[in-house]
Amino acid sequence: MTTDTDRPERLHGLDALRAGALLLGVVLHASLAFFPQQIWIVADDSRSIGAAGLFFAIHLFRMTAFFLIAGLFAHMMLARRGWLSFAKDRVLRITGPLAAFWFPVMVGIVGALIWTSHMNGLIVPGAPPPPPPTYDWTNVPLTHLWFLYVLTLFYAAVLILRAPFAMLDKDGGWGRVVDRVTGALIGPWTPAVLAAPLALALYLDPKWIAFFAVPTPDAGLVPHTASLVGFGLAFGLGFLLDRRRDLLNRIAAWTPLFLAIAVVSGAAAWSLAGGPKITPMVELTDEKAIAAAVTALAVYASAFAAMGLCLRFLSGHSAVRRYLADASYWVYILHLPLVMLAQVWVQDWAGPWWLKLGGVSLGVFAVCLITYELLIRHSFMGRWLNGRRVPWRKAQPVAAVPAE
Repeated sequence: MTTDTDRPERLHGLDALRAGALLLGVVLHASLAFFPQQIWIVADDSRSIGAAGLFFAIHLFRMTAFFLIAGLFAHMMLARRGWLSFAKDRVLRITGPLAAFWFPVMVGIVGALIWTSHMNGLIVPGAPPPPPPTYDWTNVPLTHLWFLYVLTLFYAAVLILRAPFAMLDKDGGWGRVVDRVTGALIGPWTPAVLAAPLALALYLDPKWIAFFAVPTPDAGLVPHTASLVGFGLAFGLGFLLDRRRDLLNRIAAWTPLFLAIAVVSGAAAWSLAGGPKITPMVELTDEKAIAAAVTALAVYASAFAAMGLCLRFLSGHSAVRRYLADASYWVYILHLPLVMLAQVWVQDWAGPWWLKLGGVSLGVFAVCLITYELLIRHSFMGRWLNGRRVPWRKAQPVAAVPAE
């Protein structure tokens, strides 16, 4: 069992995975304009099945891995600070940004929608505007900030459940049982064990689109059952893993197997989904059952493969990775309206899809990182979003050279 005194100050590999999951969101959303068929409000003149394949590979593991790490860090913070400080911090740094940035993000998204509609002749100058959509609790658009809402729900569940478990575990007996169960869960069988309940949830969902794997709950205040199961299992296991940090070495050791399972099951999931086929699998058929099982296995195998790779190769300190880890939260909050505006800007340009996708992604990264450095990192915003404000470096005085 790993004690607090044995634990390193930062888990750099897991920091890198969390940052990578957020930063890959820029590439993920940028790729949507280049799908063979239009599924996004912006449709580029250059399209390819390659863009859909890139989206599928990233989407398969990205948010599941993120919630796995979020659960581990949640337990770490709760153990160090106590429930009251934990609750205050999460309200300030998770729920607060959701409330503060949702409206500006929506303004940017609507602006991009109006611009692309004007460029494609869908808005005629002088014509009356279309009626605005109506929203209620069932369809309110959470945009890409939905993960903050779901995190808030998971944190609330943790705080509600901790009291009865703390009462049951006064002598530590229940904790030891939980730790043994966690140890039994971690092995080459882990993706299959977690996949079973997720596969059932996907199978029973009449709106499930196999191409999108675990559906993202980006509309409405009640998340999809499949989303709660898929992301909740990852969050819960991550929460338990912080009690057994020694199991991280076991995950790292099994990385080659997790990666092999992820590649094989991911390719099979793509084939069973019919590629970028945006049609719900409504009927409870054998085909849907197989697709749900294979997709669920691919989701968790790829998430654990990503986790293992970061533990094996990115666990050392790196100033660049630490900077990107700090910046990733702001980048993700800001990026979507910028991606959409950039997609509209380049949609008629000549050039291959991969070059335009790279240009959109790098351009958005540049704007986000510049604004992070100038507006966020060294101001009160840095303390708000990252828990710390990094002071500006002062120029060191040059020592005078005495005359001989």
